[in-house]
Amino acid sequence: MTTEAQNSSRATDWILFFISLVICVAMLIWLNEWFWVALPFVLTYLVKALDVM
Repeated sequence: MTTEAQNSSRATDWILFFISLVICVAMLIWLNEWFWVALPFVLTYLVKALDVM
């Protein structure tokens, strides 16, 4: 994988992480019994953005 494609992918992963984090926090505020539905997205994109996976 080229460096440019990897940087673009990591940037996309960071953006998706922050979007899913905002959704998770919003669900925690207004739909607190359903916030766990957004947790897999938050954690998955955090791991991918940190390049652990």
